[in-house]
Amino acid sequence: MNFRIKSNVDRLMPAIYLSCMAIAGVLGLSGCSSLTSSASTNCTSLADASIPATSIGLPTTGARVTASELIASSGSGQALIGAYCKVSVDIHPVDPLAPNIKLIVNLPERWNHKGLMFGGGGYDGTIPASNGNIPAGPIGVSVPLAQGYATFSSDSGHQANALLSQDGAFGANDEAVANFSGNALKKTHDVALSLINRYYKVEKPDRMYFVGGSTGGREALAVAQRWPADWDGVIALYPAWNAASLDLQFGRITRALAAPGAYPNQAKRKLLFDAAMQVCDKLDGVKDGLISNMQACHAAFNPSTARLNGRALRCPNGSDAGDHCLSDPQIKALKVFDTAITFNYPLQSGETQYPGFNVWGSDLGMITTQPLQSRVTFLALGTVQPATPMPAAAPYFSVFWDQWVRFFVTRDPGFNALTLDPQQPGPWQGRISALTGIQDVNKTDLSAFNARGGKLLMAHGMADVLVSTRATEQYYERLQGTMGKENVDKFVRYYEIPGYGHALSTVFNAAWDSLETLEQWVEKDQAPRNQIVADSVGVPGRTRPLCDFPSWPRYRGAGDVNVAASFECAK
Repeated sequence: MNFRIKSNVDRLMPAIYLSCMAIAGVLGLSGCSSLTSSASTNCTSLADASIPATSIGLPTTGARVTASELIASSGSGQALIGAYCKVSVDIHPVDPLAPNIKLIVNLPERWNHKGLMFGGGGYDGTIPASNGNIPAGPIGVSVPLAQGYATFSSDSGHQANALLSQDGAFGANDEAVANFSGNALKKTHDVALSLINRYYKVEKPDRMYFVGGSTGGREALAVAQRWPADWDGVIALYPAWNAASLDLQFGRITRALAAPGAYPNQAKRKLLFDAAMQVCDKLDGVKDGLISNMQACHAAFNPSTARLNGRALRCPNGSDAGDHCLSDPQIKALKVFDTAITFNYPLQSGETQYPGFNVWGSDLGMITTQPLQSRVTFLALGTVQPATPMPAAAPYFSVFWDQWVRFFVTRDPGFNALTLDPQQPGPWQGRISALTGIQDVNKTDLSAFNARGGKLLMAHGMADVLVSTRATEQYYERLQGTMGKENVDKFVRYYEIPGYGHALSTVFNAAWDSLETLEQWVEKDQAPRNQIVADSVGVPGRTRPLCDFPSWPRYRGAGDVNVAASFECAK
């Protein structure tokens, strides 16, 4: 069995245990029964257990286990997961009208003495599956629970309706907003830690890690900023760190797309994608279906003057002439998408802008036969123009904006979100400013996290049209400005991935063993070097180097274009 081998006994034990289980299953034996004899009793002992409010670092009225269940080992090969105790918990709020925080803690029978928290996505509202792979996780490697991690995650303090990750109705309650904005992270950590210590009869785990993407990426940065003593390592993927500022950009783009004739259909999006690829694909040294030199692409491509196969991308006279061209209203809206919003009023978070997106050469939601395409389209421009009331099939960010305005800002479910100008919000300016102070996770002095030996890995797809890659660049550059580049290099790495969209992609679907990289850095002081990311969908198996930002993968001039070794990191 091809388990990832660790050099210490604690990390090796989960693999030994799983191998034992697999062999016993094949031979029809119960040779591993001695390893599981006490599991049921230990798991049952947690049923109805309570965690006092004094054990939780932020105000609650305590927590209680609502269910504990021994899950038998399942799967085979790399998919084999050994027996574990699944514990469901409710953390009770101070405000009796606020929802509980619901979480699940998975306690493997063969524990590696480490904990791993998974972050959420969107407005959260459901408990992420912490018994599976990490975001942008590797192919052919056992998931963290199978490696022996005690894994856990929460719904961040509310339960979503049919809109799932787009449901912002909880925004009507202050405690629920505070939990979603970060407080639930500390409460979840402390409750999970209490159960881990109780179950394994230890004082504390050897290591605690956090991994998340999008909202989970914001949450990853939040734990490093606010509770550095709790965490040894953090992975922040495509992080929506300045969440409220991003919401304001969502509103600006939504209003632009809602204008008459401004919404491009999927056929027009494909024209734009192809035209940008014709100009930008070669800028990294080779035509390989990926845009790696994004800065050069920004400078070289303009939809107003671009041509596709010799034909102007812009419709004659700018009037919509069908699916073979883009009209002036569509180009205008797309340029709004590409450019920053600036705030004409002070925000409590101190943010003054949110950057534009890498629109040119990114998948805005085209029509393809790839099974992942429908999900890509859902997370991009959707299939319906923004309107009032907001259609569920409108762009993901438009539904997000609509929910934020109606429940977080105005707290009027009947409010027309398209009437609120995010740059001139009028009577809502004070409330918007206050929300940025709660939701924007923008502290750039991570000295406490660094001083305890904490390590931070960040990565973002260059083709993300839901959370701007440029925003992550800004955060990384602010870290360097605050702490100094030399100090940041000691504990932070940031990579950008060509062709990768938000959480998934049909162009380059990233697979990277970021957890292994983090472990090596934290536990063995082996700083990341020669990192490789693989594509699992666009061209399955092709690889690219992960280059330290601001460098990017440039073709060496020879070699297989699907092999990372054929590229160098250009500075």
